[in-house]
Amino acid sequence: MITNTLSKETEKRLLTFFSTTIDPEQMAKAIRQVNFVLALGLIRENETLHQEINKLESSFYWLNELAEILNPYLDSE
Repeated sequence: MITNTLSKETEKRLLTFFSTTIDPEQMAKAIRQVNFVLALGLIRENETLHQEINKLESSFYWLNELAEILNPYLDSE
């Protein structure tokens, strides 16, 4: 498990982003929606992306982890 802390600049940018651009709940919803669409597209059509499946699986996992941090949904059910 990675235990690096965010730099003050990164924290500031994230706070600014989530206070002026999009709120965490909307961001979590957007992450879940794009993950869903990408996963469906890959499963249904794109065999040419077969070599990228490991990268996509990892990205899918980490984006869902971020979505849960921003707005717990799966843990609350």
